[in-house]
Amino acid sequence: MIEELLDNMSSLTAIMEEESDRLVAPGRVPDLSEMAVAKNRLVGLLEAKLAQLSRERADWMELLDEADRSRLAAAVAVLRDASLVNADVLERQIELSTELMAAIAQEAQRLMGTRQATYGAHGGLLGMDLPAPISLNARL
Repeated sequence: MIEELLDNMSSLTAIMEEESDRLVAPGRVPDLSEMAVAKNRLVGLLEAKLAQLSRERADWMELLDEADRSRLAAAVAVLRDASLVNADVLERQIELSTELMAAIAQEAQRLMGTRQATYGAHGGLLGMDLPAPISLNARL
């Protein structure tokens, strides 16, 4: 009963640790989307197994012997630690990507000279910055 749960937790922990290590390392991570899909699949399996255990027997955790309970607690602790590190790395990557896109847009706007000025109803000059067209090559 507990083996499948521990196996899913171990696999999820391994994927999160690998993803974190590869995101911190320099260079591209071409299979990042596959890792995200694998993480989602494993989380779904884990949630389904926990729901099944709770449906079949609400007190399943109390029925575990001391060795299985210790193994489960250790697996949860390792998974929690890997999740915290992974969340931090992903948050930094998202912030970096957002800042990079903003810098690219700002430079494109500067180069394109997309500043427009129009007269307002009361004779004042209103300035507005039009967005510069930007496209991304997904195979950078």
